[in-house]
Amino acid sequence: MLISIDHKMRFFLLALAGLAVLFMSGCSVTPKPDPNIAYEPPLHKVEDYVKETVTYVGDIYDPLEGFNRRAYTFNYYFDKFLYLPVVNTYEFIMPDYAEKRVSNFVDNVFEFNNFTNNLLQFKLKRTGITLARFVVNTTVGIAGLWDPATNWGMPRQTEDFGQTLGHYGVGNGPYLMLPIFGPSNLRDTTGLVTDAVVFTAAGPPAWVDDDTTTLVFNGVTAVDKRHRQSFRYYRSGSPFEYDMLRMLYTAKRKIEIAK
Repeated sequence: MLISIDHKMRFFLLALAGLAVLFMSGCSVTPKPDPNIAYEPPLHKVEDYVKETVTYVGDIYDPLEGFNRRAYTFNYYFDKFLYLPVVNTYEFIMPDYAEKRVSNFVDNVFEFNNFTNNLLQFKLKRTGITLARFVVNTTVGIAGLWDPATNWGMPRQTEDFGQTLGHYGVGNGPYLMLPIFGPSNLRDTTGLVTDAVVFTAAGPPAWVDDDTTTLVFNGVTAVDKRHRQSFRYYRSGSPFEYDMLRMLYTAKRKIEIAK
């Protein structure tokens, strides 16, 4: 009886394996169109809906996409193995209260960029608010560690040179994925470099004649910036994450320039 059951079981498994092989071989064959069958044309055509004269949200000029995608992958590994471990260590060591004081201090120092770019755009009210914020937070807020200006009705007026160029009609240019810095475009990259040069030459770092202090400040700024960004590469679960980030960045900059 045991022998009979074992024999039937082996026969069943062999038959099941045979069916599986037949199924897989059948699925691997691509059916060929029958020339004797008249196929109907598609009900809808792309050109009926997508017009060449219309600029769509997803139509972003990206001639360097190959490089940009490699930079995107580089940023993932840089984040994973260097940047985020440093940031995670910072967050582990520093209490939330101390982290907030650091963020406030960094923001106060970079009011210099907000002031210069609001002034370049002749946004005089925003320029005045920025100057008042810096004075209040530097004095009452003790070197910017606290931000009483916001509570007193003077919110931060964030501007950069990329926005200034956009304000005067300079277009995005090609999309760029900058190593370490992340999404950008030619206009905003030009603005980033310009802001950095002006800040270094005439901003608060120039007021402190100490290279070590400047170096420490730059390091703290880099860690604080990444600490405040919740974005993580390849965490969306979408195979189109690069495309989505490109679209979102472009839309975000358009809104920031228009304000």
